Amino acid sequence: MQRPVLALLPLSLAIACTSVRGADTPPPSWEFCPTPETLPVFKTGLPVGVSREGAATEISAEQLEFQREQSTVFSGAVEMQRADQWLGSDRLVYWHETGQYESTGPVRYQDSGLRLIAQRLRGDQSNDRLDLRDIRYQMVKDNGNGVAEQATIDGPVGRLRGASYSTCPPSMRQWEVTAEEIHVDQEAAMATVRNATLRVGKVPILWLPYGRFPTDDRRRSGILMPKLGYNEENGVDLTLPIYLNLAPNYDATLLPRLLGERGLMMGGEFRYLTERHNGEIEAHWLDDDKYVDDRHYFEYQHASRFSRHWSARAHLRDVSDVDYFQDFGESSVRTATTLLESNAGLYGRGLGWSASLRADRWQIASPLLDAGTEPFRRLPRAQLEWQRPLRSWLQSGVVAEAVRFQHDDRSGGNRFDLRPWLRGSFGGSWWFANPEIAWRYTGYSLDEPVPGGFDRSPSRELPITSFDAGLVFERSLEWSGQPLLQTLEPRLYYLNVPYRDHDSIPLFDTRELSFGWPGLFRDNSFAGADRQSDANQATLALSTRIFGANDGRERLSASLGRIVYFDAPRVGLDGELTEQPEGSAWVGEVNLAFADNW
Repeated sequence: MQRPVLALLPLSLAIACTSVRGADTPPPSWEFCPTPETLPVFKTGLPVGVSREGAATEISAEQLEFQREQSTVFSGAVEMQRADQWLGSDRLVYWHETGQYESTGPVRYQDSGLRLIAQRLRGDQSNDRLDLRDIRYQMVKDNGNGVAEQATIDGPVGRLRGASYSTCPPSMRQWEVTAEEIHVDQEAAMATVRNATLRVGKVPILWLPYGRFPTDDRRRSGILMPKLGYNEENGVDLTLPIYLNLAPNYDATLLPRLLGERGLMMGGEFRYLTERHNGEIEAHWLDDDKYVDDRHYFEYQHASRFSRHWSARAHLRDVSDVDYFQDFGESSVRTATTLLESNAGLYGRGLGWSASLRADRWQIASPLLDAGTEPFRRLPRAQLEWQRPLRSWLQSGVVAEAVRFQHDDRSGGNRFDLRPWLRGSFGGSWWFANPEIAWRYTGYSLDEPVPGGFDRSPSRELPITSFDAGLVFERSLEWSGQPLLQTLEPRLYYLNVPYRDHDSIPLFDTRELSFGWPGLFRDNSFAGADRQSDANQATLALSTRIFGANDGRERLSASLGRIVYFDAPRVGLDGELTEQPEGSAWVGEVNLAFADNW
């Protein structure tokens, strides 16, 4: 009497195939809809993580009727349990000679991943066959639920008819998948669906007459979902992806793309993964019937980790012409691409230090940009950051960079930037004061002087001093019966940087930073070492925060601040003086948490 319940083992896999996911696949990190349970827990206290193999099957019932060699009838609160599997029924009949069993009353089944109710159950122990009718099921891990008119299991093969699946509650079907038939082969771990429909609300948006999907996480070669489109420039646009499962640690996808007005574009992706290295190669090529030259796009990404401190990364891209993405871009991000950046480098990181040696290159990828306006190539660029504590209240550090700039249409050169610093850290639970002093030196070796200049080796050196201080006041309050904690945080940031003439210093990779809340506390208004803003200014800012007194969650934060100039800044881009009033614009920032999830 231990075998009948074993025939239920394939059922959870058959039902799971309506979601086209393996039983061991973790639930998604996002949710489509609210997920209340459609079926309650039938049996509490079932073991978790216990192996089913070799486990004994226990059967209990209020009444037992044994008819010699013919049959055994269990009735009244019939329960069968094996490891984490449980089956409940009001009546179960087992015929000894044929090995068949049947339950005509409602049958309830539960394990660690599935709960279901069926109105009838029939099984054939000799032929390892199981048949259930009028099924309602609830999956535990991803809250999937649905119905099936019939489920038949013949050994490792399962079939479902009239099945549906959704993560929405039955009364609020915001989306649902239905299928006339689902065929599951557990040994091959493949599911075949026929006449499947995806509905959003009550509107069908996708019909699939036939489809074949894996039911576990094993990769398989095959044809993926095609893409079909049309526009006046390209005509019919059809892509038929073909996936090739070459090995456990590398695979490929062929991407033939038929463009009715241009021809056949050949493309593909290749991915690889080893213990220390991983990468991806993507390439596309087209002999364009509407273009003079061949068109192509190439992208290569690679990452290597040599040790706990050192790694290497590369991201290389190349496109044949500036119109490529506008003609063939399949997303707004690709279509809006104006510059392609390629880089490769060696990176190190440890306690108190980081270093890198890399190369950067840019390519114009849009007709909106004029030729020659792309940024300088940095071949190479070496960076070093180091810091260490001298005392519990004193830190020292240095930031250094050396770069070689090259350009096809503009004169390049070398740049060396060095910034050693000392920072003090004082404070307590309700106050802080952080003075800092730094010295910055930037020197150049130019191929040609800047226009109108004569110096090929300009340099700039200056001190940078700042003082950052603040207070934190707090009080308790209550809102709608909820205890809260409010803080009031005034902050003062003083910055002093003397003015230096930048007329002989080129502009290689420097741009002005956008002004916002972080800009109130920066020691430079520019990104890049070609410009260092002068300053004799103080930032006055005030922030308030409201926290939940019991959980510490921040419910509200509001900040307001402004820079007051004692001397108007004079350094600008291209030698232009930046005219400023007595102070900057006011900057405000508000963050509000309506609830824990919003």
